[in-house]
Amino acid sequence: MQRERVSENVYWFQSEVYAQVTAGAVIGPQWAVLIDTLIPQETAQIKDFLENDLMVPVRYVINSHHHADHSWGNSFFPEAIIIGHSLCRELMLTKSRSALEEAGQENPFLRDIAIVPPQITFSEGTISLRVGKKQLQIFRTPGHSPDSISVLVEEDRILFAGDAFMAVPFIVGGNLDEAVKTISDIRNMSLENIVQGHGDIILRGEIEDACASNLAYLRSIQKIAKAAARRRDPLQFLRTQDIESSGKNRVSLSGVAEELHQNNLRALLKEILRQKEAA
Repeated sequence: MQRERVSENVYWFQSEVYAQVTAGAVIGPQWAVLIDTLIPQETAQIKDFLENDLMVPVRYVINSHHHADHSWGNSFFPEAIIIGHSLCRELMLTKSRSALEEAGQENPFLRDIAIVPPQITFSEGTISLRVGKKQLQIFRTPGHSPDSISVLVEEDRILFAGDAFMAVPFIVGGNLDEAVKTISDIRNMSLENIVQGHGDIILRGEIEDACASNLAYLRSIQKIAKAAARRRDPLQFLRTQDIESSGKNRVSLSGVAEELHQNNLRALLKEILRQKEAA
């Protein structure tokens, strides 16, 4: 696990095991807020750093959404209060529990993990949380998934975006139009840093180009999926459209970028064909 201090009392963690997934922490004088948990195999390293090196317990864990690499480490913090979207709670009680049971059959480590859903939830608006001198604003950023939320550290203008912002946007299970709106909104937030759900921290001078790149990528895959729907063999056509043709690098995110790209294309094609059939 990599670790970096982003600003005073604000930390970033990045997985060295799975797809450069990230988490963050905001440290107060007596307790900390953890934003996502990495995969469970690495959560203990975050816990050790916060509780033993910085000597602060985790009082709150914020889940940016329900996916395993962001929320399955909740059970490492039994005294913490979990915050998330109301749909995040619902999905963790249904999909996450069944997914964990299945994953535990192949990975013995996961058999000791429990799904702990958010206890404090919201559907609309914003939740505010004060951590020492830092004011956190928690709000919806859908597109990657319908339960996605992000956390803004107001004083530092640091956005923990979760998977609403990634080196390669991923919309399987989400919505392309909502992703475009979310990225456009992030673009206009006058930020100093974006902590992506997967990938490296984006600095102030890089934000405009990163947003433009992600928006161009989403427009590109939408165009490719529409072209595929007109082909006799649409899946074969999609296989010829590699991620470089949409302006992204195949070696990013520890080499899973091309897989994410192809999954995006297939999901968009499926939705286009569904709409055609319904019409």
